[in-house]
Amino acid sequence: MRLVLAFLLAIPAFAADCDRACLKSTLDQYLAAVIKHDPAAAPLFVGFRQTENAVVVRPGTGTWKSVTGLGKLQRKYVDAVSGQAAYFGIVAEGEKSAIVTIRIRVEDRKITEAEWILARPGDPGLNGFNANGTPNGNFFEPDYLAMNPPPERVVPKDQRASREALLAITNSYFDGLTTHDGSIIMHHDGCTRIENGRGMATGPNDCASGLANLNVSIVAARRYPVIDEEAQVTLALAVFLRKPGTTTRRNSFAEWFVIDNNKIRNIYSAMFYPTPDKPVPNWPPYDGNFPLPAELAPPPTPAPAK
Repeated sequence: MRLVLAFLLAIPAFAADCDRACLKSTLDQYLAAVIKHDPAAAPLFVGFRQTENAVVVRPGTGTWKSVTGLGKLQRKYVDAVSGQAAYFGIVAEGEKSAIVTIRIRVEDRKITEAEWILARPGDPGLNGFNANGTPNGNFFEPDYLAMNPPPERVVPKDQRASREALLAITNSYFDGLTTHDGSIIMHHDGCTRIENGRGMATGPNDCASGLANLNVSIVAARRYPVIDEEAQVTLALAVFLRKPGTTTRRNSFAEWFVIDNNKIRNIYSAMFYPTPDKPVPNWPPYDGNFPLPAELAPPPTPAPAK
């Protein structure tokens, strides 16, 4: 565990180049440039790479064309150690809206990466589409999310968990899911979880309950790009893999963990359900597919009997 933490918490050489104020300003520049539909208005690196739900898009396409403004819920978090910043909330796409997590990486004061996780009305859900073409198992409730937002705060220094503790507390949630044992999760009783705007865990059915029958076998490709120590909020990105033999879609997600007194208080998710052939998350070090679908990786032919 110590080796894993040391790897995840290693301080990149470029991190000191852009402090919290710099990261916030750069994130604001990027969001403003997207809304203006003008990549030249953001300090993009020459090799800038952007994905939207794991699909690489060219500057000027995708959300650069569709996003017209920020919505009624806006939260911004920064991590000067990793050199990354992120937005969680709602964006407008004309008359429609999307619930999003947007992560950027800043190196030498240039934006080298942008990763979007988007939830939109009408997206395929947990079970794809029904026979009539409507989403099956998809949630999208931006109004509920706006009424139950993450806190906007600076936690006093003497009440903050360390960076290492924030990561370990967050990871305990995923360990609880894969073992189907909520007692592993470091959480407050009644901790809430909101998925694409819908409240999934409230009251006695909190974020650590009801795991015995959860159709998750592995939480794969775990990444923790933003650990905001001032806000005591951690961003985790991963993929839920289903139990063998089930046809339920994987889901690739961003989850925000609000941590108080060394325990999870709230979880906020933005997620999508990729088709089996889509590579998720499409970012190093996990830029492959989890797992490869059978048609792309057929089992080996058994050797003939002797």
